[in-house]
Amino acid sequence: MKTIRHKIRTSSRDEMQNVTHLVEQALRQWGMRDGFVNIFVPHTTAGVTINENADPDVVHDMLKALDVAAPHEQDFYRHNEGNSAAHVKSSMVGCSVIIPVSEGRMMLGVWQGIYFCEFDGPRSREMIVSCGE
Repeated sequence: MKTIRHKIRTSSRDEMQNVTHLVEQALRQWGMRDGFVNIFVPHTTAGVTINENADPDVVHDMLKALDVAAPHEQDFYRHNEGNSAAHVKSSMVGCSVIIPVSEGRMMLGVWQGIYFCEFDGPRSREMIVSCGE
């Protein structure tokens, strides 16, 4: 298995960064033809997802919907670090995605991209990309 660790710098409390190009770069570097690629985020207040990469309003809408589902301030939050919503959002989105690779290309749909999701920024983060053939 081949693995690359990417440093991701975020600039706001909640944001989604398109990281598709970083994964494509890894596949080219490895010369991978067929198999799968796994993208993993080793953080409890961040995540990774696949969504539309053509219209930036989708990212806006996703972040707003997650804010409605898990608002930053809630009377029932007990975790005293002030980032309970970030933990909830991370669990909702998930910390990894697996994508099949065929003939050197990820089998993403036409409009799909891979997004690193920050819910407790700004921070320096890590994203691990690994492949299996």
